[in-house]
Parts: sequence; structure tokens; C-alpha cells
Amino acid sequence: MLAGICASAVAAALSAAGPGGAGAVEGYVEGYSVRAEARFVAAGAAQGSAALTYDRGLVPVGSWIQVRQHTVPGGGTTVRLKVAGMKPGHAYGVHVHQKPCGVDPEAAGGHYQHRPSSDPHHVSPDNEVWLDFTADRRGAGAASARHDWGFRPGEASSVVIHDVPGGAGERAACFTVPFEPVDRAEE
Repeated sequence: MLAGICASAVAAALSAAGPGGAGAVEGYVEGYSVRAEARFVAAGAAQGSAALTYDRGLVPVGSWIQVRQHTVPGGGTTVRLKVAGMKPGHAYGVHVHQKPCGVDPEAAGGHYQHRPSSDPHHVSPDNEVWLDFTADRRGAGAASARHDWGFRPGEASSVVIHDVPGGAGERAACFTVPFEPVDRAEE
């Protein structure tokens, strides 16, 4: 039942994302999954997309992103990232952020933190979802992160690609993802 409820909620969110937004939604018997994919467009482009590039040299228009989330209530969350068309050989930092993407790179807010901190310099791959990768010679890359915790409702809404790996860096691109929170009643 949980998978059906989550799949319906995610399908509605994907519909709202508009053309070029996210892709298919998959539900599993144990827990639930979200799969979203899109091609990057220039921030402010007339056509809507869930994926916006702010630095076309690092994340060219037309490059592709896919994000998958699989959560098992009480068992943790895995987030997987795949990209294609990036700058070959470049090392990127990638994190789950709090808010949806916008024309302004700062619209996505700060990093999602399992234990929220008021200190903006308190960043950690144990308390956040980090998906850093280095693009191969064809511009493809992938990363995965698993945590024993899940997302809180309304507090994880995008993946931001930064120009350098680690806890900080300029925002090169953003992808709005309909992450599913952990239903606390199921834990």
C-alpha cells in the first residue's frame, strides 16, 4: 500500500514539473523508489525543465541527469546519480538541497541535513547526501550514497551540481527531484 500511495504522490509531483521534467516512478513491495531524469536547459530558458544549468562550460545545455531514490522505512535510503554530457575529466561536487531549483542558483537553499545545523560551515557526508563524481573521457559519471536515515517531508527537493567536489563550491547546475520522505508512522 505504501508504494502505491508514494507512487501516486510522486506521479502528481512529476506532472507538476512540466515538460522535460522528471521521468518514471517505480514502486517496490519493500519500501518505495523514485526515478527522475531530464536534460539540462539554460536557467531562464522559455521551455520548462526540472534541470537548469548555470555554468554551460561544466554542465552543457542538453546534458542529461538521472537521480534514483530507494527508501525502506526503518531501513535507510540510497540515492543514485547518473550523468552524461558533462565536461570530460572534471571533478564535481553534488549534494541534495532543501528547495526546488530556480533561475537564481541560490533558490535551492542549503544542503539537506539529517541533523539540521545553524552553522553554514558544518557540512559532512555522514549528515548529508554527497554524490561527488569525476566525469570520464566521454563526460559520463555516476555516484551513490546510502544512509540509515530518510528525508523529512518537504525538506529535500533538488540535487545541486557544484563546480568542485567536497562541501562547497559554485553552483553549476540544479535538478528538481520529487524526493519521497520517510513516513515516520512506518518506522
